[in-house]
Amino acid sequence: MLREYHRNRRDLFGHTCSALEVEGREFKPIPGGDYRLTVRFESLDEKEKIYGMGQYQQPHLNLKGTDLELAHRNSQASVPFSLSSLGYGLLWNNPGVGRAVFGKNITTFEAYATKEMDYWITAADTPSKIVEQYAEATGKVPMMPDYAMGFWQCKLRYQTQEELLEVAREYKRRGLPISVIVVDFFHWPKQGEWKFDPVYWPDPDGMIRELKEMGIELMVSIWPTVDKTSENYEEMLEKGYLIRTDRGMRVGMDFQGDTIHIDVTNPEARSYLWGKAKQNYYDKGVRLFWLDEAEPEYTVYDFDNYRYYLGPDLQIGNLYPKMYAQTFFDGQISEGMKNPINLLRCAWAGSQKYGALVWSGDIASSFESLRNQMAAGLNMGLAGIPWWTTDIGGFHGGDPKDPKFQELLIRWFEYGAFCPVMRLHGDREPRQPQFGTTGGATCCSGAENEVWSFGGEAYEICKKYLDLREKMRPYIKKLMEEAHEKGSPVMRPLFYDFSEDKTAWEIEDQFMFGPDVLVAPIVYEGQRERKVYLPAGAMWRDENSDQVHEGGRWISVQAPLDQIPYFKRMKMELNKD
Repeated sequence: MLREYHRNRRDLFGHTCSALEVEGREFKPIPGGDYRLTVRFESLDEKEKIYGMGQYQQPHLNLKGTDLELAHRNSQASVPFSLSSLGYGLLWNNPGVGRAVFGKNITTFEAYATKEMDYWITAADTPSKIVEQYAEATGKVPMMPDYAMGFWQCKLRYQTQEELLEVAREYKRRGLPISVIVVDFFHWPKQGEWKFDPVYWPDPDGMIRELKEMGIELMVSIWPTVDKTSENYEEMLEKGYLIRTDRGMRVGMDFQGDTIHIDVTNPEARSYLWGKAKQNYYDKGVRLFWLDEAEPEYTVYDFDNYRYYLGPDLQIGNLYPKMYAQTFFDGQISEGMKNPINLLRCAWAGSQKYGALVWSGDIASSFESLRNQMAAGLNMGLAGIPWWTTDIGGFHGGDPKDPKFQELLIRWFEYGAFCPVMRLHGDREPRQPQFGTTGGATCCSGAENEVWSFGGEAYEICKKYLDLREKMRPYIKKLMEEAHEKGSPVMRPLFYDFSEDKTAWEIEDQFMFGPDVLVAPIVYEGQRERKVYLPAGAMWRDENSDQVHEGGRWISVQAPLDQIPYFKRMKMELNKD
């Protein structure tokens, strides 16, 4: 199945006898302390397939032959659990920056600075059992609250309280389903002042009350960055609550100010941050937090320059998003809240038990980017992160009046209806005029990003899939129960439920939404039909045409702009009618 790779002459009669003198484990001392670690494995089957490892902006579901950086970046999350088609899973249990290479002959894991070697292996007959055993070891998500299974409305950014409320009211006037609306970044006076700016948000208590009366939860953006001119900087500096730098100025990010991040590996810093959030948000009724910049994001990713309470970034830095999630989860639980869920841009092994919903970061608005998210979401699920989502339509750019972008938005919206969380977000063009002159006003808003912003045809199609999402809520709740109880991914590759079907292991552009719904997204511009593989061992009903097909074969299906091909496994009702 799997064994460490070594080639030496210690056993002259063994099959590994070789003059190469390559060891399976290699510790090389780093001047000043610590070690560079390399561990090598050999696969015993040239047809082996590898999945999981978190989220990378590339289109390959099968990671065999890929070279992956074991580090977090904006839109990249290293969650180093790999699932093999040979029946094992391996967790590289080292949170240091490094590298994983899944070569045809050798699989190599590297940690650039570490004190120890730690990896964990589990084995089982099916992919589902492997993932479940991994979840038993690293933790499972809480039960997702009912409201989170609906539609989330967001944009970069609502600049005022009244602007946000008017959008929420319009959704209600139109009779459109909406569960969550978002106050994005720079609603605060300065970074590191975790509170509403009273100039633009004069009555947050009243705003939250009105939203709750409409049945809408408010999500509020939290950044871990602290501006040097903010009211909390000096206190946090004096108490050791900020990340340090080994050289140069203590600046980690220079977006809208010279900032450094709070060090959430320090338990006292975590308590401090939650205390501010509790006072200024939670006590006002906010229960849902958008923990942005969770990698953390640096203007320059000089991992060797940053030092945390627990050690150098190179050695422990990948723990940051997990401990960022823990900061709020522990605080919410201490206040008696049940089943917290918070949105983060990054994760590590075990983040899921702290209620982490991960989204795929600041990605391009393009069909190529949409294709990348297919692999990202499925591999995140196999790496133990069942709650995952994207910015519907992509983040960077996209003009709501551009017919090409409208087509992309529609296809992404259709796909988003079958993601664990359905969330519309983006920084649309053209950008809006600056509103105000103080606080975060210099961070201007993007163009409109509501379902009625993209033209009449798009609006009608979006309404169709908002309604479908609502009708699927009972089914989605069952999927969330399974994720909570077993650690099962909500969206997963075909082979997860049909591991005996060899063709299912080859499919990378379809997925299962739970065990009973097969989804075949349209991810190319101008595409109006596609081939779909239906796994063996089941009958499948085309939910667009009501035609029933036997599994174990390919079919061709039509895909007009208002249809995403999806099929129901013939054993349960999807509550479509």
